Amino acid sequence: MIGMERMAKDKKATSKQEAKLKQEKALKRQLEKKQLEKERLERQRLAGLAEREAALRAEGFQAIAGLDEAGRGPLAGPVVAAAVILKPDWFLTGLNDSKQVSLANRLRLEQEIKATAAAWAIGEASPEEIDKHNILGATKLAMIRAIAALPVPPDYLLLDALRLPLDLPQEAVIKGDAKIACISAASILAKTHRDRLMEEWHRQYPDYGFCQNKGYPTEAHRKIVIEKGFCPIHRQSFLSFFRKAKEEEQIQLFG
Repeated sequence: MIGMERMAKDKKATSKQEAKLKQEKALKRQLEKKQLEKERLERQRLAGLAEREAALRAEGFQAIAGLDEAGRGPLAGPVVAAAVILKPDWFLTGLNDSKQVSLANRLRLEQEIKATAAAWAIGEASPEEIDKHNILGATKLAMIRAIAALPVPPDYLLLDALRLPLDLPQEAVIKGDAKIACISAASILAKTHRDRLMEEWHRQYPDYGFCQNKGYPTEAHRKIVIEKGFCPIHRQSFLSFFRKAKEEEQIQLFG
């Protein structure tokens, strides 16, 4: 009798274990299915990013450079442009407009782009050049410098909503950093390069919080400029709020 009870318990335990294993296998298959679907959708998205470059290669262009910038809106620091020529067989999981990519993935993509691209280069325009040429002119200057620094001369340019005064076939694409692979790659390199520059400037001018705000006009950044004044990397043409605050102080003091 005791032996039969034990056998029944063992059978019940085995049945529970088998049910658990079956459930685990079903969950694993479900997760694998979801992962495969996720990968399929990502390949489909990346194929969409590659379409324009593929069409241009079919027309005979071989060195198609995507260009994008980072830092048009900040109060401080340079505007940075990147130029990237991707190989036809590129595969960069997660490639997108840099603003849509997490910091960890931006840094991963930066390394992958630099390691696998046919060519890439960075160009900068200083705060002084921004003040002299205005931000649009300085952005174009940074892009021209990036193109000049490419080790492979481009035969076609794809830009995010800009055209350059260069004798090269080119195309301005609205929101191109989210639509075309080489522009997306350029946006990643420009963003990571500029962020790193601003972190370096933070060590020299820690009061302004450049490691957090990257020079952009956050409330805290504007407040510290009004309180302490500007530093050498601030763009004078972007500081009208500072001059207005000082004028208001003078009015309050002297009536």
